[in-house]
Amino acid sequence: MTMPTPAVRDRALSLPVAELPAYLYDMAALRAHAAAVRDALPARVELYYAAKANPEPRILAALAPYVDGYEVSSGGELSHVARAVPGRPLAFGGPGKTPEEMTAALAQGVERFHVESEHELRMLAELARRTVPGRRVAVLPRVNLPVADGSLAGSSLAMGGRPAPFGLDPVRAGAVVRALTDGTYPHLELRGIHAHLASGLEADRQLAVAESVVSWAAGLRVPPAEVNVGGGMTVDYARPERRFDWAAYGRGLARLAADHPRLTLRIEPGRALTAYCGWYATEVLDVKHSHGEEFAVVRGGTHHLRTPATKGHDQPCSVLEVEAWPHPWPRPAAEGRRITLAGQLCTPKDVLARHVPAPGLRAGDRVLFSLAGAYAWNISHHDFLMHPRPGFHFLDT
Repeated sequence: MTMPTPAVRDRALSLPVAELPAYLYDMAALRAHAAAVRDALPARVELYYAAKANPEPRILAALAPYVDGYEVSSGGELSHVARAVPGRPLAFGGPGKTPEEMTAALAQGVERFHVESEHELRMLAELARRTVPGRRVAVLPRVNLPVADGSLAGSSLAMGGRPAPFGLDPVRAGAVVRALTDGTYPHLELRGIHAHLASGLEADRQLAVAESVVSWAAGLRVPPAEVNVGGGMTVDYARPERRFDWAAYGRGLARLAADHPRLTLRIEPGRALTAYCGWYATEVLDVKHSHGEEFAVVRGGTHHLRTPATKGHDQPCSVLEVEAWPHPWPRPAAEGRRITLAGQLCTPKDVLARHVPAPGLRAGDRVLFSLAGAYAWNISHHDFLMHPRPGFHFLDT
């Protein structure tokens, strides 16, 4: 069980049933966390927010004082983020960029392009020549680097260090660096190297990966001015009270920056910035017994909060007891100490949390699923079964 902030608890209990389910975002908690992260980082480490984690305009704007820019991964994200936080630096990443997206990014004045392949580089060079002939476009080739044995151990999601559709094979990276520095592409400039290799790493593993990436980049024929070591800081859904050790990570990055005084380091966290500010609030509709187990069916489900189905975990939650029962029929209640919380979808995969310690849980009680501030609503299959969409509340206390 994990407890909500007072503002979230009060709003969850005050919402009429007709307004459930709902996403509740504690904006004060978000700002406090973002400020703590920023304070833990040395001045020469730039912080970009990976907008894919949660692109809500209010979230993007709240982060603005604490981040140096935003990373976007599609033309849709590009236009959305540019509207939400106009004038802020943008980096355009992600595989499979289309000519239309690249042209829009060039016209928008995107600060940096994370180039994923030689084909993408050639395409960007020609589009830059046509679209912004008077400007040199900054490029950071994304490289799928091998890392020291064990550095990716514990990763919940690996994007590099192994065969993957992301980034350049290191064997080809040298040719790309040469093409960016020998005049082959006069409208492009090598600004740096990008390497986002994994998600779900603790601070010591993240530092080991960062050191590997910087060491590789420093050994290039033309050492880059910037190295982006990506994001992927762990968020522990099984133990939500544990958080990534930003202080230790910041100290490690400070040592790395001191060893490379001409280098600008950049990180791109997403989930680790916003996950903790969001809750998904809902109501228990039914409690039932099946083959020796108990289940609570809640309003909504994984079509609103897909995170537990995607990551294969139990979403941390807390129960808010509601004494009023407005119906003339009996109120079902759990008899055991643990119960599985499922949604309204016609699939056994619509499970939000298994064997939750919630003795006496009743229909009409409310449940708050925490760590719902990232990769939650925005990755969910909203229209399956056409249930109503949730409400959204941004609590600014």
